[in-house]
Amino acid sequence: MGDDANAADHPAPASAPRDRDGVLAAVGPRLREVRRRNGMTLAELAERTGINESTLSRLEGGTRKPTLELLLPLAEVYAVPLDELVGAPRTGDPRIHLRPVTRDGLTYVPLSRPGGVQAHKLLIRPSPAGAEPTLRTHEGFEWLYVLAGRLRLILDERTLVLKSGEAAEFDTHVPHWLGPDDDRTVELLVLFGHQGERAHLRARQGPLRGSADDIP
Repeated sequence: MGDDANAADHPAPASAPRDRDGVLAAVGPRLREVRRRNGMTLAELAERTGINESTLSRLEGGTRKPTLELLLPLAEVYAVPLDELVGAPRTGDPRIHLRPVTRDGLTYVPLSRPGGVQAHKLLIRPSPAGAEPTLRTHEGFEWLYVLAGRLRLILDERTLVLKSGEAAEFDTHVPHWLGPDDDRTVELLVLFGHQGERAHLRARQGPLRGSADDIP
């Protein structure tokens, strides 16, 4: 009876090894997805982390064991917490750790964890005088809400100006561009999928060289 009571009080964590195995097995595909979402090739990632391209390829393919020595530089380059990078089990803390990324006039603040629909706060500074808007397209829909400033939204041949408190939703297959309508930074709350996240961030790094499927 005593032995049975002790067993009930301290059940064997039989599923724990299987849970850990599942997390480890998912690390490779997750790392590949994070890299693609950031619009980086293996060669570019190798240059930024100092980890050779072959090791990164085997890490993403699951044939190289993920270690702290390999994961820490990746977390730093991607600007995400280590537990989010590897998909570690949640600890019960619901807070999102904000890690802003600034690229060519746009400050991008992720407000949600990776996966599914993404929530972001965007701060877009005015473009240099004389710069012409470049309209782009990508998969999905986009929803935005103007928090501060005035937003100029171009949808194909139509131009709209939204002020603080106004929202818009549109099909991102339509050529579009968004930015400040005056010389002040515009602040937005935006919801979009990871294709939209990648398209908007990469658009400010330089011309798109192809789709996500072109990235190895």
